[in-house]
Amino acid sequence: MMQEQPIVSTDPFLPGPRTRVAGSATGPLAGLGFAVKDLIDVAGIPTGGGNPDWPRIDPTPARHAWVVQTLLDAGASVVGKTITDEVSLGILGENAHDGTPLNPAAPDRVPGGSSSGSASAVASGACDFALGTDSGGSVRVPASFCGLYGIRPTHGRIDFSGICVQAPSADTCGWFARDAATFARVGEVLFGASMPDRLPDTLLVAADALGFADEAVQQALMPLIDRLAALIGNRRDVTMAPQGLSVWQRAQRVLQSSEAWQTFEPWLDTCNPRLAFSVARALVQGSMMSEGERNAAILMRIEARARLARLLPPGTILCLPTTPFPAPLRGLPLSTLNPLRERIGCLTSHGGLTGVPQVSIPGGRVDGAPVGLSLIGTRGSDLDLIRTVLDLEA
Repeated sequence: MMQEQPIVSTDPFLPGPRTRVAGSATGPLAGLGFAVKDLIDVAGIPTGGGNPDWPRIDPTPARHAWVVQTLLDAGASVVGKTITDEVSLGILGENAHDGTPLNPAAPDRVPGGSSSGSASAVASGACDFALGTDSGGSVRVPASFCGLYGIRPTHGRIDFSGICVQAPSADTCGWFARDAATFARVGEVLFGASMPDRLPDTLLVAADALGFADEAVQQALMPLIDRLAALIGNRRDVTMAPQGLSVWQRAQRVLQSSEAWQTFEPWLDTCNPRLAFSVARALVQGSMMSEGERNAAILMRIEARARLARLLPPGTILCLPTTPFPAPLRGLPLSTLNPLRERIGCLTSHGGLTGVPQVSIPGGRVDGAPVGLSLIGTRGSDLDLIRTVLDLEA
């Protein structure tokens, strides 16, 4: 087990020769370059998973992940593979093995994880867009911290083949972009559909989630919420999680941690890998979840899904802060980081619990650092959310 060190990497890409794969000469994404989180297979390149011992049981892939192949076929080219938190078990973006990628929007702060390198690569201008995965917030959080557009798609809508699994009931594959137009172009390719003809007609503001964020975050996001309300027209405040945001967070943590333990137990048993303390602790906690805790969490997931299904009929979207605060400073002690991780989870747990799509957009700045505003909708409404973002930024 390794103690985490505040290693800084100014390069979001993996050490060693840069991975490059040319896309089709023609297609809707021709001329664009994208980066790939090191949990996603690129043929002929070992998938490292953010841990030096992960490749010992994960053979070099012979084919691209579905999402990579689809983007290559659409004309985009792979420009590199990016640093990730170890086996996606992180939310702040600090990796004790490969380093912590720079947050170009706030260089003294973490980039957010576990898709840290992908967010850093886009924010730095090293690529046009980048792929990440999101189980508990791993696209949404770095999008907020780095001032990017990022999406956690409807669970199950994007083929997950060729991607390292963590928690199957929560795992999704999303992407980052600096501008809404590129963000939308990628969405049309991966969802295989064009933008809808009309905007949603009802905006809900999650008052409990907004109130949970720091006061400075609330103030920074209000102008964008007002613009969104003016665009859509019909606004009202609601309570997203009547049982409590922390209750939803606890249920998601039980389910995700238990599934992560089941996923990684064979690797741990076979390889006894080197792990940072926080990663090892998360896996140990997952192994100790009781059947009673899991059953209670499953019931809460049913309640959460019913709640959002009722709040979000077709044509309705809900907005909330993506994170309760901007990115923390680099190199903080574990005793300081642990409560921050728990607080972040209170604003991200609904994703894994309910499977609804969520788009995070640049929302404002607090003390010079970005914070994101998120839009969520009913299952399958991914392109409706992206269309809203396009019109909002027009």
